[in-house]
Formats: sequence, structure tokens, C-alpha cells
Amino acid sequence: MLGLRGLVAASPVTAPRRRGRCSAATAATSAPEKTAGHVGRLPLAIVPAAAASLSLVLWSSPAENQKKYAEFDSRFKSSQVLKDLLEKSKQNKLKNEREIQDKYCLRGAEWGVGDCSTEGMSDQEKEDFIAELKKRTGQE
Repeated sequence: MLGLRGLVAASPVTAPRRRGRCSAATAATSAPEKTAGHVGRLPLAIVPAAAASLSLVLWSSPAENQKKYAEFDSRFKSSQVLKDLLEKSKQNKLKNEREIQDKYCLRGAEWGVGDCSTEGMSDQEKEDFIAELKKRTGQE
């Protein structure tokens, strides 16, 4: 049986120091060698120049592109689809506001507080009013 004396570790002075998480990380972060036969990677100075020349080719006439985009925008803004969607959106907004008002009015009527309070109503009027609010909110 080995004791602690049998498991001697290397001293901190002689142990190799790690620079990254693993040995692969140190190899990947080292600078690529510039050799005549190196085919796999491009030097970093060439990559931005190639990207810049590509962007010049793709976006060579910003005035023409602005005209096209303005035309597309105006065509979309005047389209029937957009008009229909905006109309539906307005109707849904009004409907949702009304549903929320009815919901809180029903709650106030049941609790006897707020604008829809049933204080001062007879029992029959209270029941009829709450029943009508429940019909509006879909709870009945």
C-alpha cells in the first residue's frame, strides 16, 4: 500500500505552466507562419481588404438603392393588406379596451366599490346589473 510519500508530485518550479484551457488552445492562438507554401489561411491584412472590395461591389450605388427602398416603402404603405391589418388592429384595440372595462366594472359591482358600485340599488336591480355584466364578459 502506497502512502502519501509514494505519490510525490512535481514541484511547482519544474511543472509546466498552462497558458490556456488546454494544449489545443495554445496551438490555435499562436500566430500563423508566413511561408510561401502556406495554403490554409490568409494573412489578416488581406481579409479586410477583400471584404471592403466586396462591399463596394454590392453597394456601389447608394442613390439607386435609396430610390428602390423608397419605392418599396411607398408601395407597402399604400397596400390593401397593410390597410386591412391596421383596421383590424384598431378594432381589436377597442374591443379589448371594452372587455377590460367590463371585467373591472363587474368586479366593482360584485364588491360594491368603484364606478360600477351597486350601492343604492335594490336587490333585483343589483342581480340584473351583475347578470348583464357577466353576459358582456362571457362569464355566464
